[in-house]
Amino acid sequence: CFVFPQSGNSFHVFDQGQFAKEVLPKYFKHNNMASFVRQLNMYGFRKVVHIEQGGLVKPEKDDTEFQHPYFIRGQEHLLENIKRKVTSVSSIKNEDIKVRQDNVTKLLTDIQVMKGKQESMDSKLMAMK
Repeated sequence: CFVFPQSGNSFHVFDQGQFAKEVLPKYFKHNNMASFVRQLNMYGFRKVVHIEQGGLVKPEKDDTEFQHPYFIRGQEHLLENIKRKVTSVSSIKNEDIKVRQDNVTKLLTDIQVMKGKQESMDSKLMAMK
């Protein structure tokens, strides 16, 4: 139900139903093909769309091919480069947010002090005139 082609830079799932029923439960806590594809996408795998399929026409047979730049037969050392993508929001740590809030508070305080000094200088300048 799945195969690695001769090129060695992708893998095919020929029978998604059989793959979901027999293979996925062995390695995952589910047997949902859509969840598997979502996982692949989170790790940077992409579905291969062949020109003859046009990208819009569903292939006649139940054949889906996936590839990743670091998924290459015989290049096991590249596998360590396949990492889950992290969203920018989730990568911000609570400490970073606290530091940024502290910085904003300090800036606002500094602005208030400067504004007070400006007003004081304005009034002195008026008195001198």
